[in-house]
Amino acid sequence: MIVLTVLFLCIISTYSASVKGHTTGPSLSNDRLYKFAYTAEVYVDRAKASLQKSAGYRFSAGVDVNILWRNPENDDDQLIKVMIRNVQVENVNERPSDKNIFKGKSTEKIIGKEYLEALQRPMVLELARGKVQNFYSYENEPGFTQNLKRGLASLFQLQMHSGSVREVDISGQCNVTYQVRQNQVTKIKALDSCEIEKTGFTSHNQILDVSTKATSATIYVLEDSFIKSIKAEENYVFLLNSRRKTGAKIVSKQRLELQSAEAGPGLIAGKHVAGVIKTLDSSYVSVPLVAETVKSECKKCPSLSEHWKSIKEHMHPEKLSKAEAARSFLSFIQNTRKATKEEILQIIKTENKELLPQIVDAITSAQTPASLEAILEFLDFKDASTSILQERFLYACGFASHPSEMLLRTLTSKLKGDIANEEIRETLVIVMGALIRKLCDREGCKLPAVVEAKKLILGRLEKPKKDDNVRMYLLALKNALLPEAIPLLLKYAESEEGHISNAAVTTLQRYDPSFLTNEVRKTMNRIYHQNRKVHEKTVRTTAAAIILNSNPSYMEVKNILLSIGELPLEMNKYMLSIIQDILQLEKPSSKTVRKVLKDMRTHNYERFSKPGSSSAYSGYITRGPDISSTYSLDILYSGSGILRRSNLNIHAFDRNAQLHAGQVVIEAQGLETIIAATPDEGEENLDSFAGMSAILFDIQLRPVTFFQGYGDLMSKMLSATGDPISVVKGLILLTDYSQEFQLQSGPRASADFQGGLAIDISGGMEFSLWYRESKTNVKNRIAMFVAGNVEVDSFFLKTGMETTLEIETALDFISTVQFSQYPFLVCMQMDRVGSPFRHSVTKYESLPSGRRYTARRGKAETLEGCEYPLHQENSNMCRKVFSTASDSSGSWF
Repeated sequence: MIVLTVLFLCIISTYSASVKGHTTGPSLSNDRLYKFAYTAEVYVDRAKASLQKSAGYRFSAGVDVNILWRNPENDDDQLIKVMIRNVQVENVNERPSDKNIFKGKSTEKIIGKEYLEALQRPMVLELARGKVQNFYSYENEPGFTQNLKRGLASLFQLQMHSGSVREVDISGQCNVTYQVRQNQVTKIKALDSCEIEKTGFTSHNQILDVSTKATSATIYVLEDSFIKSIKAEENYVFLLNSRRKTGAKIVSKQRLELQSAEAGPGLIAGKHVAGVIKTLDSSYVSVPLVAETVKSECKKCPSLSEHWKSIKEHMHPEKLSKAEAARSFLSFIQNTRKATKEEILQIIKTENKELLPQIVDAITSAQTPASLEAILEFLDFKDASTSILQERFLYACGFASHPSEMLLRTLTSKLKGDIANEEIRETLVIVMGALIRKLCDREGCKLPAVVEAKKLILGRLEKPKKDDNVRMYLLALKNALLPEAIPLLLKYAESEEGHISNAAVTTLQRYDPSFLTNEVRKTMNRIYHQNRKVHEKTVRTTAAAIILNSNPSYMEVKNILLSIGELPLEMNKYMLSIIQDILQLEKPSSKTVRKVLKDMRTHNYERFSKPGSSSAYSGYITRGPDISSTYSLDILYSGSGILRRSNLNIHAFDRNAQLHAGQVVIEAQGLETIIAATPDEGEENLDSFAGMSAILFDIQLRPVTFFQGYGDLMSKMLSATGDPISVVKGLILLTDYSQEFQLQSGPRASADFQGGLAIDISGGMEFSLWYRESKTNVKNRIAMFVAGNVEVDSFFLKTGMETTLEIETALDFISTVQFSQYPFLVCMQMDRVGSPFRHSVTKYESLPSGRRYTARRGKAETLEGCEYPLHQENSNMCRKVFSTASDSSGSWF
């Protein structure tokens, strides 16, 4: 045993002697000066382009490295001096002299004498076990030169064994994985894990947002435990989710290669780092290795008022269907985000009324504290004469890409105050619902302003006052989609009538199926089958749709199918169309429906051959690798052949998300007395009414009334001009992505993608007793502009790429009903006009002096117009409608 103990002690002492003088990080020899060649390159281009034609620059220099001090008690603790010399800046790719912005300019002219001198002052690194413990530089040195030094210093940080670790460098504190193989070390940095001060925001909906992918890898080649070469590369890729061909990338490369090693200065004696640093230069201070935020200021940028004057001609109401309006809208938002409250107010208070609505759209969409303060100071909710501007402000709040708690708190306080126009009050409540959902989606449901707004809306529904407009609070829930509101919605859906029950059940239809519990389905079954009371067709059919879209059971589907044949005539036909549409589009419940249809009691000719004009149809607008979009068109008539409801929906979706891009619902009721017809069951006491409701990019808008009551109907029929009623008109910020990030080589980079929509949706309903014909027409005029700018700001140089795409289009939905005979002739049309589409890419490099290089590429094409197909029955009916119209056009009375 004693022999084993002695042997063990001998082994330990031998091992200790062998590791003395060896470090676990890079090892520098005493009295040696190492000379390196260093380059840092930046490339900016389209996402899938090669780097040979990219915009960018190359920063090159010599780097001298020597050891200053080694801890006498620990060889792993050492101070090294790093000095940059012979700095050069040039194009990253070869370029003709007339396109070379650096031609004829010395490095001192490009960078600036003061900055060049600061850059070439030496820095000192304390390395312990291969990691930078302290970074010493000069206190008042410019931030951008410090960052370039930090980028170089971070390369000297490595470990000599494989494994994962949290590590601090210029990028922040990051997860890093090392792989060691013989004389090569590979370091992989997870950039999405880096803890560093970040600025920016993203779009609310994933389909409208931008996807990013960032990678970082560094390869070290060692010789005699010291660095022979380092190659580092970072890649940032940005792709527009709705069109992944539209994207950009930034590639940052660093290279450090040992050129020679020669005799150098000796070590400085000392026991502690602080004393050695003081001896070396008392001006040195320890500064963080993590980059500091540095951004150059724009010296020749126009003021907000100057910019507005240059774009205002494109913002007139009659030009809002043009892409140039959306482009100007986006650029004005960008400039407004840099402006003060006073600058913004100066424009609002001096512009004419025709342009004010567009200005309100842009200023509200800027979403800065200054813009919110300015617009609230200008708008007076006690003044009914400015209701158009108030509504534009509220809708812009609803479409906000990254709303703040302050915005919701402001709207809540406005609701508690005096509001002259009741329609504005209704819009305000509806928009509050949209803001609640957006803040909750960003984990802000427990914010005080959100809690207060939820309590207000739910409280008004739990204990409504006599004069409360219950419908507007239900519509607010249609935007908020609060899970805790479902029991309230069930109560209103089943116990109320008319537009109240309809609003409640259509709100439930907006919830994700995961929230539709057994209790919800039980209530919807009672409504559809009228177990407790008689309901309107619109409410019953919506209840059926909820059941069929929420993973229905075999018996639920069977009971719905068995009801067909016993329903009112038009409702029969409508439910048949719904079932056929589920099967045709392979919706989630289609398997259960097919299983039920194997039973001949549910699937037989007598049940499935009922006549009628109502219908439902779904189809694809686009099917692509990025996103697909579908349209659904359903129309329900009363037994007398008058339109009861038409519903047009457009959805966009990818593998992970979906977006309710648009919905236009036209409803009419109580019109049977006009043609001396008998109302359907449950609809005997309904007032005459027609109106339109719209959802736009997941936001429920305030419904619009065409007429209310028999007297109003007669008045409007006699004074009708045929002009459509505007549902929504304005400018909407859809995509709003802005991020800044730190490149390992030192510069600051940014990515901004904005998408704007100029939109004009209008609708009308014509009703002719003379020709016994009704017609509804929904016109959608849309112009979209998307602009992306990816830029690297090196202070002495900006390089980047702008990408744009624009499209102008129109979508019309026309429904014509001729009820001069039975069965009624019904024709539905959904047309899209030819659409110009343009895409451009601009790469650039610019110096503060104004010298600039620009390369542009563009493509223009026209997307052909089309009439979207509906079911064959509709096509046959349209031929008859137009044939009848042609015959009657030349007749005499």
